This record gives sequence, structure tokens and C-alpha cells, in this order.
Amino acid sequence: MGDQSFGISPDMIQYVAEEIRSVFELGVQIAVVVGGGNIFRGIAASSYGMDRVSADRMGMLATVINSLALQEALEKKGVITRVQTAISMHEVAEPFIVRRAIRHLEKGRVVIFAAGTGNPYFTTDTAAVLRAQEIHAEILMKATKVDGLYDSDPLVKKDAKFIKEISYMEVIGRQLHVMDMTAISLAMDNHLPLVVFSLTKEGNIRRVACGETVGTKITN
Repeated sequence: MGDQSFGISPDMIQYVAEEIRSVFELGVQIAVVVGGGNIFRGIAASSYGMDRVSADRMGMLATVINSLALQEALEKKGVITRVQTAISMHEVAEPFIVRRAIRHLEKGRVVIFAAGTGNPYFTTDTAAVLRAQEIHAEILMKATKVDGLYDSDPLVKKDAKFIKEISYMEVIGRQLHVMDMTAISLAMDNHLPLVVFSLTKEGNIRRVACGETVGTKITN
């Protein structure tokens, strides 16, 4: 949503598309998982009394809207893109089929995974780790609002220390909420390296893809 309080910022969508395109041009196979919190956040709605299952399904549909917007922006930049969704909606996007997703990647297309895992009670973080495992990704890059992991909230504590590298168990043990614990546990069980970094710094996705030290790396 960029600097807006709600919805989709055209400038931010174009920025994200350009960041992805810059990596795509290197010949890197890229799959993207997009959240939907700019439109509807299921866990927040459930706290106001809405049934969690219904709220989460609404959140999944919000991710589909964002995915279609990102697809449109990428294709205008000449990047062939496919949206696959965990919820069946054939007129809007392909159903998620792992072999088809891998084939798209082999053909040089960017694949966007929408609607999370298709199940309530699972976050977009968990969906990202799950899809990364299914397509045998080498690394999962979490592009977010912060520049990495700190030992405490840097907005609250001025002396918060930046963490350059950390293990999965430390993240879980210290309850560092950069991703939900289900996602961290799944990544740990399958030895999937994670990198958490700021999306707002131009060129960061490309730097991570090229092996530069950016943000925080989470491994065994």
C-alpha cells in the first residue's frame, strides 16, 4: 500500500515490479508470494469478533487481488508472469499445481503464488516457506518494512542491536517475531535458508540474489 493507509499504491506496485524485473534479467528463476494485509488482514478481523475461518478466507482473496495487480505491472515491463492460486478460481488464475509451477519457472516465467496455503490459520509466511519447499527453492527472501532482525524493537528501544546472522532455534527461543513460528519451524526442518531485508531500499532484492550481505540471514 506504499504510503497510503489502505489499498494498492500504483507507485509501490511499479517499484516492486521493477525490483523483481532487475533480478529476472539476471536469469534467476523467481517465485513470489504476496500478502493481503493492505486490503484485509484475517487475524486482525478475527480479533474484532469475526469468525477466524471466514476472516482468513477474506484475507486469502485479498492476496489474489494483489497478485493480479503485480502480474499486470510485471507484464507491462515485459516479464511473462503466471498467477497460481490455492483457491480454485479458474477464470481469474491457474490452480496451484507444483509441476506446472516448476515448468513455468523453467520456461523463464515469474510465478506468483496467491491465496496462501488455501487453509485458514496459516499465514503468508508459512505459505511462502511451503511453496519454496515445493519448488525446491535455494533461498527464501522476505522483503519487508524493516532492514533485518533486531534483538528488540528498534522503534521502542534506541539501543536495539542489529542481528546479521542467527539460527532458527535462536529465533524461536527468543521469540523474535520476524516471521510466524510455524514458518520458522518449517524452514528449520527442511534447512531452507531465509534472508530478511528491507524492500524499500532500491536494489536490495538484486543484491541478495547476487549473494551480497543484506539484512539478516537465518540458517542452521
